[in-house]
Amino acid sequence: MSNGGTKTLHHMPVWVIYFFGALGGLLFGYDTGVISGAMLFIGHELNIANGSFQYGFLTASTSIGAVFGAAFIGPLSDRFGRRHLLITAAIIFFFAALGSAFSPEYIALVSFRFCLGIAVGAASSLIPTYLAELAPAEQRGTVGSLFQLMVMTGIFFAYVFNEWFSPQGGLNLSESISWRWMLGLAAIPAAILWIGAIFLPESPRFLVRKNDETQALSVLRQFNPDEKVAQKELSAIKVQAAIPSGGWKELFGPVARPVLVMAVGLAILQQVMGCNTVLYYAPTIFISAGFSTHFALQSHIVIGIFNVIVTAVAVSIMDKIDRKKMLTGGAIGMAASLFAMSIAMLALHAGDGNLGSWICVIALTLYIAFFSATWGPVMWLMIGEAFPLNIRGLGNSFGAAVNWFANFCVSETFTVLLVAFEPKGVANPEGQGIARLFLIYALFCVFAIWFVHKKAIETRNRSLEDIETSLRERAAEKGFDPETGQPK
Repeated sequence: MSNGGTKTLHHMPVWVIYFFGALGGLLFGYDTGVISGAMLFIGHELNIANGSFQYGFLTASTSIGAVFGAAFIGPLSDRFGRRHLLITAAIIFFFAALGSAFSPEYIALVSFRFCLGIAVGAASSLIPTYLAELAPAEQRGTVGSLFQLMVMTGIFFAYVFNEWFSPQGGLNLSESISWRWMLGLAAIPAAILWIGAIFLPESPRFLVRKNDETQALSVLRQFNPDEKVAQKELSAIKVQAAIPSGGWKELFGPVARPVLVMAVGLAILQQVMGCNTVLYYAPTIFISAGFSTHFALQSHIVIGIFNVIVTAVAVSIMDKIDRKKMLTGGAIGMAASLFAMSIAMLALHAGDGNLGSWICVIALTLYIAFFSATWGPVMWLMIGEAFPLNIRGLGNSFGAAVNWFANFCVSETFTVLLVAFEPKGVANPEGQGIARLFLIYALFCVFAIWFVHKKAIETRNRSLEDIETSLRERAAEKGFDPETGQPK
């Protein structure tokens, strides 16, 4: 099937392949963003109290499933291919979305949301790897960051359809039907991905490892029309593919260790800098800053649009600026924005209401801009392109699983920490709790600046094979065999 799919797409523009390759990101964004609106009505119908364990576990079930999906997809993709696993993820997306929409009771809904999380985690690990292995080195940043653009687009659609399908929305649906439409709508793009993925080419790196050099060269020619460039890239891939497939020992070995440290650090920092909590609790922040509930809910959609625009700008410049510079600049901007937001929210309770409220809005907007343009796409991009070929699937899975586990921890501790930081005996303490918590997130942004400078590996304008060669040469300089990672 892979051969036929590749030949079919040879008559189609390359951007079509990139589009379908990144489309799973849209499902990722939609399914993680839609639950915030659906939970307003699920609780009423299924008798789930806001703040209860059941309520929290329903929202967390997707993140838990994502940890498992991310952990297992990489090794499986190394064995069965990137394309086949992308088709499998699309099938899981499709049936889990429909299952969520038709769930008759709580246990069924949690089970389908968990399955949906498996597909989300698989997509977050698999797609950056697949796109990185298809794109030429000089375009890999732009192509790889399409995944994050799709994620942000999916989140925006989730906000829009949450509003549209709500009982007060344009369709005038009842509460018992509205949340089912919100969750079930994801089946449509899942079906499109399912059909499109059937015709996608397999990764040329995987094809070479499976001794299908003819097909690998055919794919390389599509993305590198220059015959000499395609042949040169094939020769470089063959050198790396000749190294036996690795496992956990190689992942934690001296060759991959610099990339592993970078991947784990970036994956954790992306979450502990507060990205998802700021996005998810943006309406709460606006309300705490003194704005109306209507303004806060409408702002969620505006934030979604802004996210897409900023990420699109980031895609256009991704191959023009070094990855490390983008991460450093983003961390500085995010830290400054969080400090300003925290100080402004504390000032609100000191009596400076109007000025503090608008400073909060501006700071929140800037924070989202810096995240969407830098840490949002660049973290996934660097993890997808830095691991050696013989453990690339395993390494990307490990990094994605760490990211989802950090996501779960930050999300689950947010409300607990919020209460802990709220001053006692003060009227309307919520804003002060958020302000103090965001100061902690700002400090993590400052730490991220140091981490990127010391531990990150620059990957822009370097072929995947060049990155791997430098890792093996570095291990050799420290007295290890560059292929096996064993002491000489």
